[in-house]
Amino acid sequence: MCGIVGAVAQRDVADILVEGLRRLEYRGYDSAGVAVIGNDNNLQRVRRLGKVQELANALTETPTSGGTGIAHTRWATHGVPSEANAHPHVSSDNIAVVHNGIIENHQALKQQLSALGYVFVSETDTEVIAHLVHHELKTSDNLLQAAQKASKQFEGAYGTVIMDTNDKDRVVVARSGSPLVIGYGLGENFLASDMMALLPVTRRFSFLEEGDVAEITRFEVNIFDKDGNSVEREISEASVSHDAGDKGEYRHYMLKETYEQPTAIRNTLEGRFSDGKINSNAFGASDQGVNADEIFKDIEHVQIIACGTSYHSGMVARYWLEQYAGVSCNIEIASEFRYRKSFVPKNALIVTISQSGETADTLAALRLAKDLGYRASLSICNVPGSSLVRESDLAFMTKAGAEIGVASTKAFTTQLVGLMMMTIAIGQHKAMDEATQKQLVSSLMSLPNKLEEVLSLASEIEGLAEDFADKQHSLFLGRGDQYPIAMEGALKLKEISYIHAEAYAAGELKHGPLALIDADMPVIVVAPQNDLIEKLKSNVEEVRARGGLMYVFADIDAKFASDDTMKVINVPHCDEAIAPIVYTLPLQLLSYYVAIIKGTDVDQPRNLAKSVTVE
Repeated sequence: MCGIVGAVAQRDVADILVEGLRRLEYRGYDSAGVAVIGNDNNLQRVRRLGKVQELANALTETPTSGGTGIAHTRWATHGVPSEANAHPHVSSDNIAVVHNGIIENHQALKQQLSALGYVFVSETDTEVIAHLVHHELKTSDNLLQAAQKASKQFEGAYGTVIMDTNDKDRVVVARSGSPLVIGYGLGENFLASDMMALLPVTRRFSFLEEGDVAEITRFEVNIFDKDGNSVEREISEASVSHDAGDKGEYRHYMLKETYEQPTAIRNTLEGRFSDGKINSNAFGASDQGVNADEIFKDIEHVQIIACGTSYHSGMVARYWLEQYAGVSCNIEIASEFRYRKSFVPKNALIVTISQSGETADTLAALRLAKDLGYRASLSICNVPGSSLVRESDLAFMTKAGAEIGVASTKAFTTQLVGLMMMTIAIGQHKAMDEATQKQLVSSLMSLPNKLEEVLSLASEIEGLAEDFADKQHSLFLGRGDQYPIAMEGALKLKEISYIHAEAYAAGELKHGPLALIDADMPVIVVAPQNDLIEKLKSNVEEVRARGGLMYVFADIDAKFASDDTMKVINVPHCDEAIAPIVYTLPLQLLSYYVAIIKGTDVDQPRNLAKSVTVE
């Protein structure tokens, strides 16, 4: 992974390809490259280590021209970040390939190809694609047939694009586990790993399904399924509007997206209630025509599957489902779920959560769950048309808008809103009484205004961040449904400031973490006013007694007071049900301002990618 862009057109496409890569920079990468077939059928390839701008500068010095080309931003999986390992990769100066994913059997294929005389010049798994296609082309009628034969030999996940200088008006794409989208123009066609890359040139898209291979020319797109049958994929008009260069008044996308959360949540809530109840159509309809209400009536257990930040949102949902809906719930990391034998309770709903809808482990877990016999599947996602949405029975779209910063902000809080709405929707058919339902709906409706109040604390939180300038470690504490929020706060801090951070349920302090407490270990506490507040205050005293320095985000009614050992930020009072969402924002702001002091790359932190499409 990370980003793919391609074009077949009559005009020169190098600038289109580079602009597409710029729009995918938010996904995280370490190098970039472009290859274009010139008018004289020669292959023009330029690659650079570092940012897309480095590639753009190189293309200015070495202009390329031609109507067929492919481009790529790489996030290293096999081989160190280097120009030699950057894509596109070539074979015999006529086959060029870009690739997202991992070819798991690349070593075996490399041995076979080396025995046939092919010389490998990179450390990547991708280079085997180029050489294998070149080899298969010797006994094939065309590039499409060679690609189909080659793809049957790959094991693992891939989204790959192949072009041949001997057939310059055509590219072939293949998808297995890693997303690819085709963009339709007038007398020209495009492809990418994310439609965001192509918004400047088209609004008409179709998504390749698992196992698809497609042949793209200026005037035609021919798609074949995994069995080689010609198929049609629905072409839809994109409604998303996003300028990848527009941060507005904000210094970073992360800060912009943090401040967008009240609006994003209003969008998530809009049109999804009637008469104080959740509309079942908020969760879509299954392929079998069964609506959400019919499914939710049957549900006796919920299994949530997610990764990273989305996993933390699922952890909060477990508290909500069991407390308010009276339905048992389990939450598991997708990469663990898919590799263990599990028990499927009767009438269980599998819920997958992903911002992109293309998270490889989550998507694989969904496919496994279908085989295991879950009653139905529901995805909570931000990207319409993504693989997770298409392959789930039901889908709740968070409507957060494009999220560019690698560290998730508004995607997380809108996921929490969606999960609370799911809790209410299931609870309507279970143990939830009408008074509780009305209270939860009312709390959700008040949430955007409450978040605006919290954002007004930014300057105060910025002042706290100065204390972290020389810190290397930190500890986050929360109790109950605030424990996952502490985990999310720790994740944010480590993602963008590179400070080692971990979270504990505050009641666990005495079972080990107290050994870490000293004046050099800041302890960040989330303290809403709820039934656990007195227990939490006792935990705070345990830290205080051992010389720890604490930073407490506390409900204004909780009566915490700042002193020499504790700095308190008073958070506006909110209903207990929405407190996990409210207390997320101060931790996001703290992480952001600490990262600014540390001088890190806030939007594109090292070693990370926005959409994780490999295991």
